[in-house]
Amino acid sequence: MAAVAMRLPVARKAGGPSGPRGSEKHLVAPGDTITTDTGYMRGHGTYVAEERLIASVAGAVERVNKLVCVKALKTRYNGEVGDIVVGRITEVQQKRWKVETNSRLDSVLLLSSMNLPGGELRRRSAEDELAMRDYLQEGDLISAEVQSVFSDGAVSLHTRSLKYGKLGQGVLVQVSPSLVKRQKTHFHDLPCGASVILGNNGFIWIYPTPEQKDEEAGGFTTNLEPVPLSDREVISRLRNCIVALVTQKLMLFDTSILYCYEASLPHQIKDILKPEVMEEIVLETRQRLLDLEG
Repeated sequence: MAAVAMRLPVARKAGGPSGPRGSEKHLVAPGDTITTDTGYMRGHGTYVAEERLIASVAGAVERVNKLVCVKALKTRYNGEVGDIVVGRITEVQQKRWKVETNSRLDSVLLLSSMNLPGGELRRRSAEDELAMRDYLQEGDLISAEVQSVFSDGAVSLHTRSLKYGKLGQGVLVQVSPSLVKRQKTHFHDLPCGASVILGNNGFIWIYPTPEQKDEEAGGFTTNLEPVPLSDREVISRLRNCIVALVTQKLMLFDTSILYCYEASLPHQIKDILKPEVMEEIVLETRQRLLDLEG
C-alpha cells in the first residue's frame, strides 16, 4: 500500500488588502477575515459580519481603490462583453443556437448575430432559418465574441467577424478560466508551427496554422484534410505543455506557452506529463518569464 503524506494544520496568517502593489497576491479561504477596516466596500466573493470583511470563496484578494473582492481560484466562467470564447453547440432552436461555454448557463448565438457564408450582409429569411443545421449543428465547436450579458448571467455571442466561426481540426483543452490571462488578442500563430485560441472561458483550441487565410468562407468551411504527423506532434506537445502549466498554476498566455514548449523539447511528448518533468519545465518557464519582466 502506498504511503500517504500528511501534515498538521497550521494557523493562517491574517492579511489585509492594503499590501504594497507588486507583492504576492493575498490568498484566502472561505471564512477568513480580509480586513477589519470599515472604510472598505464589499465586492464579489465577500460578506460583512461583526464589522469584519470576510471571504465567502477561496481565491485571491483584489482591491480597486476602496472596493475589495475575492477572485475565485476555481470557478465557472462569468462572461464580460468583448471576451473571446470557444464553445460547443448543444442545441439548435428557433433562430438561435445554444452553446456550452463553461458558464453556469448555456450561452446563446442568434442567427442574426452571425455572418452568412461568404460574409454576405442581408436580412435573415425563412430559408436561412430552415438551413440553420447546415451552418452549425450539435457537437460543432465555434469561436465567438461575447456581445452582451443578460441580467441572469447568461451570455449572448456573435460571430460577425471572419476570424470567428466554425472550428475544424485540432485539440480542445479545458482549463480553469482564472488561469487564462486577459490580453488584446487571444488568437496566436506560434512560431513552432501551430496556432492557439485562448478562450476567456477556459476552453483552449490548438490547431495547425493554416497556410492561407480563407476570407471567402465566412467561417463555415472546415478543412478536413489529413493532418501531417509533424503537425500532430507539435499540437500534442503544446497540449501537454498547457496541462503542465495548469497543473503548476501558471497563467496561460502566448509567451508562457511558447517558453514551456521550448523547455519541453529535450523530453519526449509523453514524458511531459510525468510530475517530475512537469515541475522541471514549468520551473524553467517561470524563471524565463521572471527574467523577461526584470
